[in-house]
Amino acid sequence: MSDVEINKQQDNSSNLGLAGLTAKAFIHSPLSPLLFLAMLGMGIIGLIATPRQEDPQISVPLIDVFINYPGASAEQVAELAIEPLERIMSEIPGVKHVYSASFREQGVVTVRFIVGEETGESLVKVHDKLASNLDRVPPGIRGMPLVKAKGIDDVPVVTVTLWSDEVDGGNLRRLGLNLLQQLKQIPNTGQGFVVGGQPQIISIEVKPEKLAGNNVTPQQIAQVIQGANVESSAGSSISSGNFYKIYAGDYLRTSDDVENLVVAVNHGRPVYIRDVATVKHEVSERSQYLNYFTGPALAEGKTSTYGAQAITVAISKKSGSNGVTVANDILAALEIQQGLVIPDNVHLEITRNYGQSAQEKVNNLLFKLVVATLIVTVLVWFALGPRPAIVVTMVIPVVILMTVFSAYLMGFSIDRVSLFALIFSIGILVDDAIVVVENIYRRWLIKGEMDTDTAVDAVREVGNPTIIATFAVVAALMPMAFVSGLMGPYMAPIPALGSVAMMISLFAAFAFTSWLTMRLKPSMKTLVKIEEKEHKSNERIDAFFRKILPAMLDKKILGYAFLIGLIVAFIAVCLMFYTTSVTVKMLPYDNKSEFTIVLDMPEGTSLTTTSNISWEMVDALKKIPEVTALQTYAGAAKPFDFNGMVRHYYLRSKPWQSEIHVMLLHKNDRERSSHQIAEEARALLLPISDSYKARITVAEMPPGPPVMQSVVAEIYGPDAATRREVANDFTKIFDSIDGLADVDNYMTEPYQAWSFKINNIKASLKGISTRTIISNLQMAMGGYVVSDIRVGSALEPTNIIIQAPLALRSQPLGLADLPIPSAMGKTVPLGELGQFIKIIEDQPIYHKDLRPVEYVVADAVGRLGAPIYPMFTVEDKLKEYKSPDGLSISGTFTGAPVDISKSSFEWGGEWTITYETFRDMGIAFAVALIVIYMLVVGMFSNFILPLVIMAPIPLTLLGIIPGHWVFNAQFTATSMIGFIALAGIIVRNSILLVDFAVQEMKEGVDVTEAMLLACKARTRPIMITAFALMGGASVILSDPIFQGMAISLMFGVFVSTLLTLLVIPLGCVSAKKSMEEVAAER
Repeated sequence: MSDVEINKQQDNSSNLGLAGLTAKAFIHSPLSPLLFLAMLGMGIIGLIATPRQEDPQISVPLIDVFINYPGASAEQVAELAIEPLERIMSEIPGVKHVYSASFREQGVVTVRFIVGEETGESLVKVHDKLASNLDRVPPGIRGMPLVKAKGIDDVPVVTVTLWSDEVDGGNLRRLGLNLLQQLKQIPNTGQGFVVGGQPQIISIEVKPEKLAGNNVTPQQIAQVIQGANVESSAGSSISSGNFYKIYAGDYLRTSDDVENLVVAVNHGRPVYIRDVATVKHEVSERSQYLNYFTGPALAEGKTSTYGAQAITVAISKKSGSNGVTVANDILAALEIQQGLVIPDNVHLEITRNYGQSAQEKVNNLLFKLVVATLIVTVLVWFALGPRPAIVVTMVIPVVILMTVFSAYLMGFSIDRVSLFALIFSIGILVDDAIVVVENIYRRWLIKGEMDTDTAVDAVREVGNPTIIATFAVVAALMPMAFVSGLMGPYMAPIPALGSVAMMISLFAAFAFTSWLTMRLKPSMKTLVKIEEKEHKSNERIDAFFRKILPAMLDKKILGYAFLIGLIVAFIAVCLMFYTTSVTVKMLPYDNKSEFTIVLDMPEGTSLTTTSNISWEMVDALKKIPEVTALQTYAGAAKPFDFNGMVRHYYLRSKPWQSEIHVMLLHKNDRERSSHQIAEEARALLLPISDSYKARITVAEMPPGPPVMQSVVAEIYGPDAATRREVANDFTKIFDSIDGLADVDNYMTEPYQAWSFKINNIKASLKGISTRTIISNLQMAMGGYVVSDIRVGSALEPTNIIIQAPLALRSQPLGLADLPIPSAMGKTVPLGELGQFIKIIEDQPIYHKDLRPVEYVVADAVGRLGAPIYPMFTVEDKLKEYKSPDGLSISGTFTGAPVDISKSSFEWGGEWTITYETFRDMGIAFAVALIVIYMLVVGMFSNFILPLVIMAPIPLTLLGIIPGHWVFNAQFTATSMIGFIALAGIIVRNSILLVDFAVQEMKEGVDVTEAMLLACKARTRPIMITAFALMGGASVILSDPIFQGMAISLMFGVFVSTLLTLLVIPLGCVSAKKSMEEVAAER
């Protein structure tokens, strides 16, 4: 080695920098292997302790406040109760939106808090606000407002369906309650409930003619039962030195106890309840139908059935617990309960198991993590040899596992997003180790000796550019952590864990890589062979660049042609968005094993009719070969998922509402995706729904945050009539657009109800109050709970219910003989106090953020699939539309209209999340560019050179957009994440290239020659890094959600790396003055 190089090394050893000092401290330290093993152990602890979920847990507290306002119309409920409540709720800190719906006699206000708020704290805020404003509650409100909270942890992780062709609904429900009681003993289980079946009741069927004949009223029966069904402490006694408690009364225990009560004395003869009513202990009348069907893809050995009665038991997990563990514990308990609690003639099916799907997803991604590691290992093996490959491979697990431990500390779970963050990080984080190993080998070859000082100095040499390059990647990732809205917490693991992985890999490269390299040193003979092989490769690279670069520099026309070609190509690929060759969507649909058909029959349809139509739809769905089972929920809501929580499907209980839960084969056992099957289901069901004037929605599990529906138009206007007319017009416009399906609005079609109009004059003359008439009529019309009986260990009360026979209740005019008590002690037939007339039910009144609104909703379907495209089509059609108040209207895209005194509307749904996400990521990208620029300015102390280094960033799109076109993939939020991450990666390569050239220029080499030497020396490690990143990303190409990120990383890094090796040298030569200034300052 020359004296100059020896002196240079001595100078450098006095200024090792952070990288060199770290390497010097660890390269022979006995603490190095101990720290390596300690970090490995901590990572394994993190892997075991970190909760596992399928998706990140997004905390979006939704709190419903229900009010009951008897006798009030929908308008009165809105004005007197809901609007004041909305104002109060909107004052709570942390509230994002306040929604409300007002109906006749009842209303609900939904308070949606901003993302990240805790459900418990939000619930306390709502209760406190209500308690401090009780003086503002209107006097007609019955009871306190009922407050119910729903959060992500309330979504059941396991649902179990019990069905039988032999057992009735009452016994199935009792069985389900007993099973729920057993399952709730499992640790970390959360809310549990049973859907379906019929509770046990004591039915008192009063007969109006017998009541009248015995001068008895329903009200008397209720009072007698309530008076008799009492037991209480009456005091105490001391006698003969003993203390006795005294109790009096007794509870009713059987139907015989009830029917033997004396309700009146008529002509000296006691009148028993059995004399005026039929008393039976039975199951309640059906208010919902749950039926289970097996499909064509039923597994071998399973029992088939068609429309068997069923109930569903649903159980959630506690917040912060491991969903996989809880689900597995529930399944283990179910195995024990079969044969004990569950008899042989009742079949058990697991209709939801988020634990299994989460475990499969985690295991699959962990396998892909290993595959990505192996791909990188093989790549390094072929590029640098077996020993460097072993060094790099040993470093990867430590970095990955320590990142998992960091996820545990930061409160993240092991889920699909956090694991994708690790997978895509592999290709980047090995770069530090590759650069260090490669440079140590290069310096040993130059010196001809494999000593420690040279290795430390080699680490120092690449230290500063490696640190800055790593910080550039972190700077690109970190701003994404500040994305707001529902997508913020969903994508948070990517910047957080990606950045942590980068920092840990930086430390590992300086500390462990240098230590391992010294322990796994190749022989000098092997190094020479590697160098000879590398020399041949570098000579070919050098020849290529010496042929291309000087030609472009010497002939300006070639240089300008290259520049113009890049600009034209950039514009051309961006136009692929405009031509929809590449479409933009928030996130594509995932491939799930279930979806739901939400059926809305015309308002006023009976429960039996709704159930029959649901069965007809099941028959159509059974034509789909991938269907394993179906379950109908007529008049009830299936156990809600995250989608149902946001859309409030859990409140669906009207007779004309139904849901069909469609279960499919496991995705590995079918060729089509669940989205393709759902599209076929829609095509099969539309003719049926249209024939009955019904509306259906095919509700697929969203891959990211759920919304009301993918396309939502929120209609505002000067009055209710105008809003509803515009909403009806919009519904027709939506129906006419090919890219929209499942079109509906939240208004109700006019439907009839019965109203008993009281003749107040006659009632007053008879001494009968309106309240008395209503009370007795309520008892006759069914569902009036008088009291309950105490039956053994029943897990829900057996209510005593007074009602008229079903035949009379189905025709209210037949209740004319119902006796009503007067103040004079006599009874008066109901028919003499008024008459039944038919009325039209009130339209519901909706508000959003205290503004009256109507909703028109639809789903975006077809090739484009994203809501923005049909939204633009709607906007085009609206150019010819005039609203009822004579206006041309156009939707607002970024917020509610300012002036709602005239017809206007806002676009909502998936578009809102898409806009917020891409807006915030755009801001994050701009911040990332500024931070990267500052870092590079800080490194080179120059303002021009960083611009040259960052010039290749937009060139990544030359690979990203065509890559999406090749794979026929949509450009999604994950594609954008890949694009932003590439900014840091490309700058990293540029820094290594320019820094080498600057060092050569410092030795007196001309800028052109310095760039040629940099290309010769750095092309190989840059390409190794690029291929490592491509290899790591390739394993996630098959995932529908993160395919966009994989395409961005693979195609973006490949094309931009190739262009970087041309653009950076040309740019640096053009910025010759800046390069010389930087070299002079070194």
